[in-house]
Amino acid sequence: MAIWDGYMTERDKQVMAALGYGAPGGFGKRPALLVIDVNYAFCGDRREPILESIKRWRTSCGEDAWDALPLLQRLIATAREREIPVIYTTGIERHDRWDTGSWQWKTSPNASAGKARPTNLDGNQIMPQIAPGPRDVVIAKRKPSGFFGTDLASYLVLLGCDSVVVTGTTTSGCVRATVLDAFSNNYRVAVVADACFDRLQTSHAASLCDMNAKYADIVSGEAALEFLARFTPGMFDLPKGNPLPGETA
Repeated sequence: MAIWDGYMTERDKQVMAALGYGAPGGFGKRPALLVIDVNYAFCGDRREPILESIKRWRTSCGEDAWDALPLLQRLIATAREREIPVIYTTGIERHDRWDTGSWQWKTSPNASAGKARPTNLDGNQIMPQIAPGPRDVVIAKRKPSGFFGTDLASYLVLLGCDSVVVTGTTTSGCVRATVLDAFSNNYRVAVVADACFDRLQTSHAASLCDMNAKYADIVSGEAALEFLARFTPGMFDLPKGNPLPGETA
């Protein structure tokens, strides 16, 4: 049973079936693993209920973020072991937030949300549990899609990728925007449902339903792990990475 089934009316189910939506597109032959915005701003600095977490981290997804981290660790470890590209995105902004532009028009923060944060941690810092390695790629972005105004598409071309396996947050926001742009660029797209998370449970389920209908295959973590484990190292010309202490470049 799909996570969105409990939200769909009988009419919706009949329409989906009649239109042929949700047909499996299949994994690609040269994938990259995308990890979208799994940083302190969306996870908080500790595991706690979302209504507590957003008091200090306004955009936090609370415990759902922390529940996804172990699976993200496994997916990233498998991709690295098989030398599959691992590409992270995270936000970037000026200190005065002038460059956030339209973000300021659609958000009107509650006076108490995100105000009690006694920490110097940077919200855009990727969570240490899944910190990028020396051969991984990190994309800094200012808008929801990992493609908009970034080098992501050119890096995928450089790597010879034909597909992306998408994880991260939020399912209804940056994940969905990245999926739509990947689809629009004719990449095969798989979204790992249990490695994605959102602040609203309804948004998470509805977005997975919509992406599955038209833009991507929604797959489980175990299916994604099995897929990534099939690859033989050496397929991709990955970054060489920085030498470890004591080594020469």
